[in-house]
Amino acid sequence: MSTEPRTITLPTTDHGPVTLDEPTWCTGHPNHHTDDLRADIHHSGSDVSLTWRGHHITDACIVQSPFTEIDIPELSSRTPGVSVSVIARTLDPAGLYDLAAALDGYADQLRDLADQLDTLLAGGTR
Repeated sequence: MSTEPRTITLPTTDHGPVTLDEPTWCTGHPNHHTDDLRADIHHSGSDVSLTWRGHHITDACIVQSPFTEIDIPELSSRTPGVSVSVIARTLDPAGLYDLAAALDGYADQLRDLADQLDTLLAGGTR
């Protein structure tokens, strides 16, 4: 196994061919086009999807924009983050834990509603 970093060369309209290190988690650049700018270069990892009864709800993956000109961590950043499609934001570890906690709380609320509905359907008044 090679210990050398993986590199990739991508064409850009403003800087010509750009060679950069490819993170081990990056799955490639299928959406990169020859008329993209260097700032458009974007690394993404494998999607983690939430599907329920055959319906796609959301997905998330590690992302990085190494040459971004708008370094706003929740939208585009030189630092890797996790892009979560349901909120259209990229989160750092603390933000991702916070979202997971909110989703846990929401799941509890859904269970409470299910209990309430079950009682109603059984003829209760809860």
